[in-house]
Amino acid sequence: MLLLFRLPREPSTPRIAVWRKLKALGVAQLLDGVVALPLGSRNREQLEWVASEITDAGGDATIWIGRLASTAQEHELILRMQALVAADYRALIGEVENVRAQPSGRRRSLGRVRRELRRIRARDYFPPPERELAQQAVDELAIAIEEVLV
Repeated sequence: MLLLFRLPREPSTPRIAVWRKLKALGVAQLLDGVVALPLGSRNREQLEWVASEITDAGGDATIWIGRLASTAQEHELILRMQALVAADYRALIGEVENVRAQPSGRRRSLGRVRRELRRIRARDYFPPPERELAQQAVDELAIAIEEVLV
């Protein structure tokens, strides 16, 4: 699915809000004002909400459902989306390592990294190998924290 949109430059608040929502959905930005998501009822509903917000803010938005012309183009788009989410997983793994090095507050930090893992997984349409590594890092952190409490 594609969302083609245009928002006025001023005020900037709606532009920022829309971009944050699109980023949370895990869109692939193809061009300025053109983003893509895999076709699905959840994604379609989310894009419809964002499109509505865009038009409410004085912009234009259109949702397109289509198919890429070749499997090579499809593969390239999947790789782009994987790379974005893989970077987020690597950052989370780094955060888990930082939490493990902390002498205190690790239990609260565990909750934070678990929430971040869920947020990343929600926009992970084509799981990269880093997904399992991040899950393993969070699980090992939980075990380490439980061992200290026992």
